[in-house]
Amino acid sequence: MVQLLIPQHRIAREYKGSDDQSTKHRGIIVRTLNCFHMMKRKNAQRNIQSEMEERGQWVYKVEYLLAGAGNVISLGNVWRFPYLCYKNGGGAFLVSYLVFVVTCGVPVFLLETTIGQFTQEGGITCWRKLCPLAEGIGYGGQLIILYTCMTYIIILSWALLYLVFSFSSQLPWASCNNYWNTDDCVDFSTKNDTPHWTNHTNSTSAAIEFWERRVLAISGGIEEIGSIRWELLLCLIAMWIICYFCIWKGVRSTGKGAGPTLWEPLPYVMLLILLIRGLSLPGALEGVMFYLLPEPSRLIDPQVRAQNSLMLCLLNICTSVVAGFAVFSVLGFMAREQGVPIAEVAESGPGLAFIAYPQAVAMMPLPQLWSICFFVMLILLGLDTQFVNMEVVMTSFIDMFPKVLRRAGRREIFLLLFCLICFFSQLIMVTEGGMFVFQLFDYYACNGFCILFLCVFETLALGWIFGVGKLYDIIKDTTGTGANYFFKLCWLYLTPLVSLGSFICSLIEYQPLTFNRWYVYPSWAYVLGWILALSSILLVPGWALYKLGTGTGTLNSLLFLCRP
Repeated sequence: MVQLLIPQHRIAREYKGSDDQSTKHRGIIVRTLNCFHMMKRKNAQRNIQSEMEERGQWVYKVEYLLAGAGNVISLGNVWRFPYLCYKNGGGAFLVSYLVFVVTCGVPVFLLETTIGQFTQEGGITCWRKLCPLAEGIGYGGQLIILYTCMTYIIILSWALLYLVFSFSSQLPWASCNNYWNTDDCVDFSTKNDTPHWTNHTNSTSAAIEFWERRVLAISGGIEEIGSIRWELLLCLIAMWIICYFCIWKGVRSTGKGAGPTLWEPLPYVMLLILLIRGLSLPGALEGVMFYLLPEPSRLIDPQVRAQNSLMLCLLNICTSVVAGFAVFSVLGFMAREQGVPIAEVAESGPGLAFIAYPQAVAMMPLPQLWSICFFVMLILLGLDTQFVNMEVVMTSFIDMFPKVLRRAGRREIFLLLFCLICFFSQLIMVTEGGMFVFQLFDYYACNGFCILFLCVFETLALGWIFGVGKLYDIIKDTTGTGANYFFKLCWLYLTPLVSLGSFICSLIEYQPLTFNRWYVYPSWAYVLGWILALSSILLVPGWALYKLGTGTGTLNSLLFLCRP
């Protein structure tokens, strides 16, 4: 920076004299130079501001709503929800899911929407305006989203590979006449040999063998990483390129991309078609009953969880429930054909959506057409959620360093660096042992108990320290109407208590991760998993201790850091 003000004594040394005329001239020179440098400083500031791009804003409300809907109507509805429902005893999951939606999901959704609109800041810097002591919640949340970005796009890569195979003259997962099939393979898409398959308990469907032996070429364990699956690698590169160019300009491009990629009627049309087809299959009723009837012993199991407005939350719930019906109707048919219990018809895991759905479309007329429609839908839904996750991380970091990252062209460079770091970090997930690594990240790094831990302190910080009364005033000023008293009850008591209780139970009932019910990870893998889980959790107390330790006086620092 230039010297902004010229001290008068410096001018006096250069213009010596005792007469009034000299004094007058010195004063004029000083005022002129100071004025000149003040103008130069203002011009420099204006130049810096002109080089900085404005913070992205939604141009239209409909863009925001479409992006929000695209986020809640996502892969989670057709992949994670049926998978977790399957994993946690069918109807038992539905009961717990609805409880968490009412007491935690909707209240926290409204809470985060409120503080986001009020502060106009990202997930980290918003805490500096609300409760600086709790800024670690923002860091922890962003780290979980980063882990989610890395795992979520792997699912998109699988879906893209399936889409490519959908253009084959015969769907490769619809027959057992391929080089990767075993003698135990059965083809459910034809009916002629059905009696031969019945009670063949060692049999596996063509869809399962295609998933495990062709797509993943899965190894014997995480110790056997093996070689890179080049087809998956190419799909992963394609997905990152799409994501980069869809959000590189911020919400200006994300908002425009959310509309066409959402194609809102398509998910429901496809799910309805799959549901109708699934319900028409023999054994579908058993699958639906397994889906609806809770297993009493699982009702108290803490491993089941839930997630800007009540309408979006309801949309999420409805989509998930319909997707669950579509999945379990097909699983019931597959269990009947194989003569095994539904719980054993497909190994629990993220591959469920890549087994049940492909199996369903393979049994339809024009299977290639329905397969293409389904996987296009899957990719479009997944991209919307990936866009939102990446935009959240980008916005949070740009808001932390606005003078550096809001310069023209800096966002694009930073986003490219972000994509490259994620890409090279997840190369191990597209190897023959990559599925085991993926499961490790999904089970520990993106686990619900990490989110619940942050949820406890988020509601405590905002409801008790910042003040629930201020939150109500913000909502009233923003929307013109006050929030329901139920949300106050949730923010103060229900949400933190339910979240804390579930978090504690999750630790007590913790079961080490296994894969396909038979593979047990080595000890070092479990240590790595807990490091991933604790990496986000420990940021909350760690940041608070750091701020208190660097302050002047513990009590004064505490009071200052709790002040909005």
